[in-house]
Amino acid sequence: MTEVLVIGELARLTGVSAKTIRYYEQAGLVPEPKRAANGYRVYTDRAVHLLRFVKRARDLGFAVEDVSSLLALWDDETRASADVRRLAAQHLAEVHRKIAELQGLAQTLQSLVKRCHGDHRPDCPILEDLASPPATAKSKQTTAKSKQTTAKSKQTTEHAQNVSPHRTKKGNRQ
Repeated sequence: MTEVLVIGELARLTGVSAKTIRYYEQAGLVPEPKRAANGYRVYTDRAVHLLRFVKRARDLGFAVEDVSSLLALWDDETRASADVRRLAAQHLAEVHRKIAELQGLAQTLQSLVKRCHGDHRPDCPILEDLASPPATAKSKQTTAKSKQTTAKSKQTTEHAQNVSPHRTKKGNRQ
């Protein structure tokens, strides 16, 4: 790999578009590069590693602010892995919450599709539901199920946070 890269080469090596690279620079996730005499941005191998890290974190759904925190922890050789774990566990809890919400939506849609005849008749339970006030009895049941699922996933995440083997800095068990 060359020592100095232009943005197109960096984009190709990392799978991150040039537009997104510029966004990450503006967001402070990667430092703004030096400029060549022709005005082009020039990047080093370090930028490749940073962008791959950022891309992987974003692919896992971490918010830009969390990626910034993870980058700071990655650069800090005195970091406690507990700090990294806490960020990941918080994100996992949010993922579980979103999954529960989507499961509730799927149940509602499944029920509506099941109730719709899908034939020549003009009456349609799907359209009736969409036109009805938001707090119908059916919606309340789905919301209650979603809250129960969210509570279960939160308990699972809290359990995962509390159960971890203790390791020394070199990775050996204590």
